[in-house]
Amino acid sequence: MKKNIIIFILGAAVVVALDQITKAAIVGNFSIHESHTVIDGLFNIVYVMNPGAAFGFLANASETFRRIFFIGITATVILLIIYYIVKSSLQNTLYVISLTLIFSGAVGNLIDRIRFGAVVDFLDVYIGTAHWPAFNVADSSISVGAV
Repeated sequence: MKKNIIIFILGAAVVVALDQITKAAIVGNFSIHESHTVIDGLFNIVYVMNPGAAFGFLANASETFRRIFFIGITATVILLIIYYIVKSSLQNTLYVISLTLIFSGAVGNLIDRIRFGAVVDFLDVYIGTAHWPAFNVADSSISVGAV
C-alpha cells in the first residue's frame, strides 16, 4: 500500500507539473489560434482554448453550466480515485499507474478550468486536412491511463 501511495504522489506531481509547464509555455509564447508546423502534413503546435470536453462536448452550453458541470464531475472523479488508491490493497502497479495518469490529467485540466474557464489545448495531429481535435498533456495522460 505504501508503494501505491508513493507511485501515486510522485507520478501525479510529475504529470501535473509537465502539463502545466507546457501549457504555460504555449500561453506565454503564442497568440490565441497561432499555429506552428512541426511535421508538415502531420503535426502542429497550436494555441486553442477548449471550453468543452473531449471533441468539444458541451462547448456551446452556457459558461455557468460548463463551469459547474466540469468542476463538479472532475472533483468527484479526483475524490474517487484518491479513495481507490488509499483503500486498494492490490499490489497491481499497472492499476495504480493507470489511476495516477487519469487523476493527473483530470487535475491538470481542472486547473485550467478554474483559471481560464476553458482548457488550453496545443497538440494538433492531422493527416492532410483531416485533424484530430487539439489536445494537451493532461488529455494524453487520461487517454493512456484509460487504455
